[in-house]
Amino acid sequence: MSGEGDHRKMTRVGGDDAPRRSETVFVASKENVAKANQQRLFAGLAWLVAIGLQVYAIFFILLKPPVQMGLLIGIIAVNLVLALVGSWLWKKANRLDPASEANPTKFFIQNQLGAIMAVLAFLPMVIMIFLNKDMSGKQKGLAGSVAVIALLIAGIAGVDFNPPSVEQYTDQIREVEDLTGKDFVYWTPSGTRYHLYNDCSHITSARTTEVFEGSVAQARELKNITELCQRCRDRVLKEKEAALPVPEEMPVEEPVGQE
Repeated sequence: MSGEGDHRKMTRVGGDDAPRRSETVFVASKENVAKANQQRLFAGLAWLVAIGLQVYAIFFILLKPPVQMGLLIGIIAVNLVLALVGSWLWKKANRLDPASEANPTKFFIQNQLGAIMAVLAFLPMVIMIFLNKDMSGKQKGLAGSVAVIALLIAGIAGVDFNPPSVEQYTDQIREVEDLTGKDFVYWTPSGTRYHLYNDCSHITSARTTEVFEGSVAQARELKNITELCQRCRDRVLKEKEAALPVPEEMPVEEPVGQE
């Protein structure tokens, strides 16, 4: 609980339901699955439009001289925005409804699809630019450089360097439950770790204006926070150790003298 004079705003995520201890592996809620499917649909539409624009650029700009450089570069820029939006939505969806590591191929494709789609949305166009016989060296250099840079930006942004998984969520939730008995943590908008205490010194500074509270999965979904605060972990263990009963000393038997 926040004490008097606490300047921080406490925000409960996901309603006021009491946290429940989970007994099995993590399973995304029906609401989160529905949200994830919607976000994946929008991501797919963004990538589809990007690929469609690329096809237009190849057949109606690059293969129809003279090449309209302004329109070509404009399409590359729009494609980059669409690729970035698609990757952002796809990653959000994966945090709501993560894949299982039990199927490595599906796990890789689901989490790295943003990078795959970035390649599909740019690479054919890049190849066609450099193979185009109707463009001058200067035009190829300009359009090719812009397209390659866009490909690299979209590709790197599409990679998930710390992909979520059902197993990871399960382990993180169980760790918190083993320490506190419930799946309930605190985090800040700019923090990189979730906490077990709302008075942890890492989230009580003057810079902290708002603290969120909710489940481990919600901390991951909203801020992609994947680590527990070490100070909070040590504090729980110390409090548990202090609460252990002190063993009684066994009486020392007097040695029996020889007669």
